[in-house]
Amino acid sequence: MPADTSPYDALLLVSFGGPEQPDDVVPFLRNVTAGRGIPDERLAEVGAHYRLFGGRSPINDQNRALLAAIREDLAGAGIDLPVYWGNRNWDPYLADAQAQMRDDGITRAACFVTSAYSSYSGCRQYREDLAGAVAAVPGGPRLDRLRAYCNHPGFVAPMVDNVLASLAELPPAKRDDARLVFVTHSIPDTMAESSGPRGRAYVTQHRSVVDEITQRVQERTGHRFAADLVYCSRSGSPRIPWLEPDVNDHLRALAEGGVEAVVVVPVGFVSDHMEVVYDLDTEAAATAAELGLRFVRAATCGIDQRFVAMVRDLVLERAAVERGETVERAACGSLPAPWDLCVSGCCPNPRSPLPTIGDA
Repeated sequence: MPADTSPYDALLLVSFGGPEQPDDVVPFLRNVTAGRGIPDERLAEVGAHYRLFGGRSPINDQNRALLAAIREDLAGAGIDLPVYWGNRNWDPYLADAQAQMRDDGITRAACFVTSAYSSYSGCRQYREDLAGAVAAVPGGPRLDRLRAYCNHPGFVAPMVDNVLASLAELPPAKRDDARLVFVTHSIPDTMAESSGPRGRAYVTQHRSVVDEITQRVQERTGHRFAADLVYCSRSGSPRIPWLEPDVNDHLRALAEGGVEAVVVVPVGFVSDHMEVVYDLDTEAAATAAELGLRFVRAATCGIDQRFVAMVRDLVLERAAVERGETVERAACGSLPAPWDLCVSGCCPNPRSPLPTIGDA
């Protein structure tokens, strides 16, 4: 008998979005920076790195692959649940997905967000945009955001294997002394401090996941690798403090300290989108080459079967909760599974409060 997904009659894949051709780049960046008054000339400068990739971000193609994989996984489990896709900042937009679901007769959709951790930009801002889509489409379905999944085994286990595969690419003579450099998106210090219901969730979650992956790598190899958590993709005014160290600065410090090889692990990202292929594969790799550091970048989860199955698990978990059933939430490492509903002060909007979905 197929698993019960009620009260949900659809799943919505929610992502950031990205330009698909050169003419899209500035309009896309206008969407991303809306309300900040940044002139187009500056946006064109910021978006110059898209030219290295034909003016196209890889993220939408990766979402199409994930969408197909989720549909295949659900069908393989005998679950007849339609899957839709909507982006915050580019076509297909969330409001368009909401309108399509309404027209298809959907009444309540679970929303899987391609952001694994708790922060304003990684959680609340998505909940704001989902609320905006609900407001823009009268008669559309109710939307429930599925919980964060940074410490779900379906996210952690593929990352462990990806680190092991990268270590295997290093020459044996350099392998044991290699440094694991875990990278995530930098955010303003104030945003990091206010993340989660009690603050500091963003960094705390990352550190817990890094420790868990490093411990599992040790169990598989018999060797404890030194590991660090660093940041990439800083933007905005230089006067505002953001989480540090930057990955490039850290690579320089490692080289000065005698480290000869690094495995760079994009632990903050679920697929090889622009922050990975530009900030790591292009910029950080160039920094490592300049320093004479052996550089290997571990893969993201992408459409690893365990990650895709995790989406199904999260849907079934939340559906059971909504039906009033007791559930065991999958989690690994030092932290419990994250929460379903966010308290009012969780990951506050740094500019002004906006309506959200998924409030406790």
